[in-house]
Amino acid sequence: MKPSFKLTNVVKAFCFAAGALTVWQPATAQAGELTVYAAIDADKLATAGELFTAKHPDIKINWMRDSTGIMHARMMAEKDNPRADVVFGMAATSMLTMDALGMFLPYTPAGAERLDPRYRDKQEPNHWVGLYGFAGAICFNTIEAKNLGLPAPTSWADLLDPVYKGHITMPNPASSGTGFLDVSAWIQMMGEDAAWDYMDKLHENIASYTHSGSKPCQQAAAGEYTVGVSWPYRGALLKEKGAPIDIIVPSEGIGWEMQAAAIMTGTDNLEDAQTFLDWTISDEVLEFYADTASVVARPELNKARPFFPDAVLTAMIDNDFAAMAVKKDAIVAEWRSRYESKSEPK
Repeated sequence: MKPSFKLTNVVKAFCFAAGALTVWQPATAQAGELTVYAAIDADKLATAGELFTAKHPDIKINWMRDSTGIMHARMMAEKDNPRADVVFGMAATSMLTMDALGMFLPYTPAGAERLDPRYRDKQEPNHWVGLYGFAGAICFNTIEAKNLGLPAPTSWADLLDPVYKGHITMPNPASSGTGFLDVSAWIQMMGEDAAWDYMDKLHENIASYTHSGSKPCQQAAAGEYTVGVSWPYRGALLKEKGAPIDIIVPSEGIGWEMQAAAIMTGTDNLEDAQTFLDWTISDEVLEFYADTASVVARPELNKARPFFPDAVLTAMIDNDFAAMAVKKDAIVAEWRSRYESKSEPK
């Protein structure tokens, strides 16, 4: 029997607020208790946890949350002795890599037939199910730009202009799903050689690579940097709160990623894990995703939001998740060998 883990209420609060890995205390696995690994934003996870507990108060959830790259690395390290029962909100490119290694149990959750086919595993029964998607964008501080005499970029190519040197931050694709969706989109749109040439030139203008997909937009909103390569929903939230930013959808197109859920091979509590997976695509939870994501697995539930660019949905590229999953480790390794020197400390 695999060990499971408990979080005290205080540590839970820290985990949700800071989004950090934390210290876990061993406990005995038992029915009515699940360990769930998650890679969604901390504020979104806190609300999701409340929704699940309200619906299923008899199932205790021990949450563990971090960014996509860090959580993926942890799960790969635990592959032969998995510590989690369920993974929730992990990027599809990471999910496909892990599924190829036999890390997920087959299970088609109730209601899966209502989802956009792009959000379902093609295997029957499904090994994973998509929940919602998020896309790339640029957050641009208009006040700082005016003070510095910087023009508003309209394309990815514009970011190579030397005028932006030291004014751009973007996520590290080794630790951030948002960072990887940008890199993978450039490779798919430009071709590998041209994309690496683009990133070499972009690197000259980058001030720092962050380990969070939201942080570059938050930095732009705060005026720490003028340009943040991030994602549009975070920008819309910050702008709604008064941040002096524009959310720019580059003209060449934008990458996007799908967040998914699956049951881990080796779970000691299959029945509750299946209940959890059913819940992840229930009407109530899909409505919640629609309030917090670019697109959801049932497109008819997508909602218009203040300051969210209409151009996002039409600019999303035809993303080859399977091909990018196969290449992900090599892409990340190459990226780190070239650009890691400007990554912020973990």
